[in-house]
Amino acid sequence: MSETSSSSSTRLSVFKTYKLYVGGKFPRSESGRVYEVSDSKGKWLANAPLSSRKDARDAVVAARKAFGGWSGATAYNRGQILYRVAEMLEGRREQFVREVADAEGLSKSKAGAVVDAAIDRWVWYAGWTDKIAQIVGGANPVAGPYFNLSTPEPTGVVTVIAPQESSFLGLVSVIAPVIATGNTAVVIASEKAPLPALSLGEVLATSDLPGGVVNILSGKAAEMGPHLAAHQDVNAIDLAGADSVLATELEIAAADNLKRVLRPGAADWAADPGTHRMTAFLETKTVWHPTGSLGASGSAY
Repeated sequence: MSETSSSSSTRLSVFKTYKLYVGGKFPRSESGRVYEVSDSKGKWLANAPLSSRKDARDAVVAARKAFGGWSGATAYNRGQILYRVAEMLEGRREQFVREVADAEGLSKSKAGAVVDAAIDRWVWYAGWTDKIAQIVGGANPVAGPYFNLSTPEPTGVVTVIAPQESSFLGLVSVIAPVIATGNTAVVIASEKAPLPALSLGEVLATSDLPGGVVNILSGKAAEMGPHLAAHQDVNAIDLAGADSVLATELEIAAADNLKRVLRPGAADWAADPGTHRMTAFLETKTVWHPTGSLGASGSAY
């Protein structure tokens, strides 16, 4: 046997240790903890950070810092940025196909269909950024000489508990609508299948998306969720990936500062998503303005 083949057969496996994505950077968990991530057959794939309460607080600080610039950007510009993310996902399609196949126990062809659907879903939400205001806002008829205009505004910082089983399509389906409407997000990835989410962080970091708009944590939702649900600077929470016991606990904690709560339910992530995940995290601002009058005739404009 040649020296080359002998050394190749005795090489140690080099497992990737993923990092969090917070504030546009890739920190390790401040606790120093990691956990093993395995595929559907129990094969060890990589190490993922086991995020702490401090990591969750740091993510909220980053999301709040990014909120002003992101919510103040034009809707058209947000759409351009989201579309750029879809372009980059398309370029790394094979990586995500592999990760989804490992995470969900799918064949390569089925995983490819899931990844294609996730990229298409991202493009779909990118197209909604400058259109959602047209279906949830507008001029209101009032009895008086006034203009009365209602316009949607983002809620703020949204905590998202990502779906546990749908590691990529479900993930995209809960992140994209939050940021498409101008919110910023703190995402707790699927505990057993976090790799597609952590890889998504790598894509976002090299796209045009400002740091802090999306922050991705891996670990235990039951450990971080209560702190984020009770956090006074979190404005809303999506419980998509929480089980019934955890969802009830987080909903009670969220009531302290009147967070908006999107409750979990049976979700077919491949179905038409509709607009409810976008409208769930929008506020409505209504402005009254007198129309005035023109000339002695009293006609108004």
